Amino acid sequence: MDSPSFPEVESSNSENSSVNTGGATSSSSGSTLSRYENQKRRDWNTFGQYLKNHRPPLSLSRCSGAHVLEFLRYLDQFGKTKVHTPICPFYGHPNPPAPCPCPLRQAWGSLDALIGRLRAAYEENGGKPETNPFGARAVRLYLRDVRDLQSKARGISYEKKKRKRPPHQPSSSAAAAPSPPPAEG
Repeated sequence: MDSPSFPEVESSNSENSSVNTGGATSSSSGSTLSRYENQKRRDWNTFGQYLKNHRPPLSLSRCSGAHVLEFLRYLDQFGKTKVHTPICPFYGHPNPPAPCPCPLRQAWGSLDALIGRLRAAYEENGGKPETNPFGARAVRLYLRDVRDLQSKARGISYEKKKRKRPPHQPSSSAAAAPSPPPAEG
């Protein structure tokens, strides 16, 4: 029997990292879903297909964090992000000057976004938050390890994105108070 073919997770540093279903679409609902909702549905269907093709086949109720890790490792073969190994001369260099034989992997940001969508989809499809395999400690630790490994391999650290705050509006009491005169010097 041929090995099953699954869509790939595209490697990018944008919030739109996603599982690519090769253009297959279905219009089962009349309403227009957001890109996020469409991607979440495709990711959920892809994971469901993975469970069906698993040997032995696996039901969602028996799925654990270990199965999620197996799925993420499986997706690595479709990655497009070069991850230098510690023995590579370009390890730690953000812009290597020449090609090298290091493996292509899924980008950490893509995996992180994928797990976020699958975690939400699990609960939207009737799963209980306390049994959500996508929120398992092992999955969180794996993602942290991937982030750290890729950060060191590229020589670039991943920083948490700062939240954009709305511009500060002076309160009415502050607007009523006179401002002090400029200091003379």
